[in-house]
Amino acid sequence: MLERIGARRVLLIAALGLAVLVGAFAATNLASSTVYYLTPSEARDRGVAPGQTVRLGGLVKAGSLQMAFGRPNTWFNLVLTDGAVEVPVVATGAIPGVLREGAGAVVEGSFAADGTFHATQVIAKHDEVYTAPKAGATPSHRTTP
Repeated sequence: MLERIGARRVLLIAALGLAVLVGAFAATNLASSTVYYLTPSEARDRGVAPGQTVRLGGLVKAGSLQMAFGRPNTWFNLVLTDGAVEVPVVATGAIPGVLREGAGAVVEGSFAADGTFHATQVIAKHDEVYTAPKAGATPSHRTTP
């Protein structure tokens, strides 16, 4: 009888150890794929160093979106805000179709010494509400060069 209890105990400890290993492995892999972003206030409070790659998220300030279409690059400027702090952003490349003033956006890049954020990637956030444009109409968020 004592041997039977000992075998169960060893089996239970082995199963528990395996569960801990699987949990630790899963947590490690998930942690590397999660992406966080800082608000402009958090970036200021943490003192993000110039040149350090971060993601910054906020709302595109009304009246701040400027675009220039040309060769070799298309560039655009905007100001991201969280209501308390405003950060000027400069980016080149493709402009997300849903990027517009008053909407949320996440930009990845780094701060310059003057406080300007140089984005290498722009991700426009959108709500889950979809309204189809009327036949023949151009959606209001689209701009032409």
